[in-house]
Order: sequence, then C-alpha cells, then structure tokens
Amino acid sequence: MARFLIVVLPLTGHLNAALALGQALVQGGHDVAWCGPESDLRPLVGPQARIYPTGKRYYRQHGGTGIEAARALWTGYLIPLNRFILEPADAAVVDYRPDVVVVDQYAVAGALAAHRHGVRWASLCTGAMELTPPSWELPGHQEWVTEQLARVWAMAGLPVDESIDLRFSPYLVLALTSPALVGAAPLPPQCRLVGPILGSRPNDPGFAWQDWDVERRHVLVTVGTLADHLAREFYPRIVAALDLLADRVQAVVVAPTATVAGSAGRLLVAERVPMLELLPRLDAVVCHGGMGTVTEALAHGVPLVVAPIRFDQPALAVQVADAGAGIAVPFASAGAGELAAALTAVLDEPGYRAAAHRVADSFAAAGGAVAAVALLAELASDIG
Repeated sequence: MARFLIVVLPLTGHLNAALALGQALVQGGHDVAWCGPESDLRPLVGPQARIYPTGKRYYRQHGGTGIEAARALWTGYLIPLNRFILEPADAAVVDYRPDVVVVDQYAVAGALAAHRHGVRWASLCTGAMELTPPSWELPGHQEWVTEQLARVWAMAGLPVDESIDLRFSPYLVLALTSPALVGAAPLPPQCRLVGPILGSRPNDPGFAWQDWDVERRHVLVTVGTLADHLAREFYPRIVAALDLLADRVQAVVVAPTATVAGSAGRLLVAERVPMLELLPRLDAVVCHGGMGTVTEALAHGVPLVVAPIRFDQPALAVQVADAGAGIAVPFASAGAGELAAALTAVLDEPGYRAAAHRVADSFAAAGGAVAAVALLAELASDIG
C-alpha cells in the first residue's frame, strides 16, 4: 500500500472531487494525508485524518466574463493562494514523505513541492478551462497562463523547467470527464479520462422532502457556489420561465433565500442542497455549466439546460450540446420564453435524456474512483 498526500483547492467543486478520491484511496487500503485549510477539511475527513494546515485564503467574488474573468481568477486568487501555501505544502511533503502527491491542478504550489523533493505527483483536473479551454472566449489564454506559472516558479525560488507545465503533471493527469464530452480535443500527455469521482459528502445539508410533489416533474436550478452575485438578473428570468411550466413542474432553486422567494408546492428554494441525493429524482437541471454540476447530472442520466457565465463554462455548454445531452442558452440575455422552451424540450423530447444516459455510460466505462485509484497505485508502485 502507498502513501498519498492530497493538496486541495478550498472551493466546493474542487473539494468534492478530492474528498471522493481520498475516500476511495482509503477504502483501497492506502494511507492518505491532506494539505489545505483545516477549517474546510476537518468537517469532511473526520477527526482522525492527518491534515497539514495551510490556513485559508478566501476567494473574492469578482465580475467580468471572458478573458477578463479568467485573468482575474489567476491574478486575484490563484497566484496569491499559491504564494500563501508554498511553505506549508513544502513542509507537508518533507514531513509526510508521500509516495505520490495528488495536486488540484490549480494548487500548483503542491506540484512545485513535489518537484523540489523528487516526489512524483498527479494532477487532478476538476474543471475544463485549462484542459479544453474555450479558445473563442479566451484568446491568448495559454500563453498568458504560462507567464503566471513562471511567477510561481520564482516565488518558490526555483528556475523554470520549460518541460513542465505545472497544471499538468508529466506523470499522471486525472481528468474527470470522458470522450463522450471532450470528443477529439487535444489533451495533455499522460492524461487519463476517468469520469467524475463521486463519494459521500459528510457536510451535506438536509432537504424539505415533505414538500416534494410526487405528481410533478422536477427541475434543479443552480449557478454554483461562486456566481450568486452575477445571477441576480438571471433568477427572475428563470423563475418566470418556471411559472410558465407551473402546472407540471416543481423546481428546486439553489439560491440565497433572500434573493428568490419560494412558492409552496411549486418552487422550493434552498441555499444548499444534497446534490447527489437529489439527482436520481430529477428530470432536468438548469445550470451555469460548472464541470462538477454538469458531470454529476450526466452521471445520473439527467439532461441539462446550460447558461454559461465564464471560465470553462462556455466550453462545457458546447460539449453538452454537441453530445445531444442538453441545450445551451445565453446566460445574460435568455428570456423567460427561451428558457421555458429549452426546459420543455429537454423534459419532453426523449433524445436529450437518451444522450445523457449515453454520457453516463461513458462515465461508467471510464471507471471513476476505481480507475483513478488504480492509476495512482500504479504510479506509486512504479517509483524508481
């Protein structure tokens, strides 16, 4: 059995995947330690797990879309975060002596710590902005990110190794998708498509199941955990669209309760939901196109209406539409009629659900957690 250190990015979608992978490694008999904010990790991994704390660098909401948003993500959050965790990550590698470091692809300080100490590392790709970037939205993105990564090498006091892209390990890249979505897109060397990695979520909230109407079809609406400030104009439009379908649809809207008013029997509003418990009961999902939400829905054969906002979301919207598993609509301008028409299509036209099930089958074939653990164990056993 091997020793794995998992270096996390403290954002919900990233943590969910890392947590599920860690659970699968432990179930496989491996030793796992964690590097990240203890305030985020401890409630998830339990009192006995070994955590190398980094402290917490908070994500600050910002506006903008396209290349402006992508660059703000790097300069406003990712670069400061990696500067902040460089020393704790390095100390964790030295103390724990892992066989392999598993690094969220944006927690590149973990990759640098592994590189510095000659430890193999694997990248965990929980998004698509770096893996299959929407080039029409992000012109020049790859070249600009290369410049930012050079800054991180310098922060670590290391010369840039031009043969290494810190976002993509030269040993193993675990991408949480499948060919049914990415198609023939070029991928990094050593990239393995394993599909979504799903596990238990100890901090999931309860849900008002007593208000669930078994006579209606069910739709989940979510813009993820980082875009509520951008969705204030979207919520009224999607609620108006749901009003047009009120005779047969009950919706669950994930939003601040002060932003969207619930309606008994028709509209259930919650700030958080037990996503994996809800999905098997849903008929459709309306979302922003975050990779976690998209792949979790498709893993359950649920078709989507995708209204992408920024980052990798436009690329994922195209992938969903190309797979036939949903419809893409413009986030900023889609009105109630367009949203209602898209929802009606994915609810009533069987081709969308059939395509979603085909993607689900491709995810199952990719292997998920089982495949990821096998690949990591192989990497650990191949040392030397």
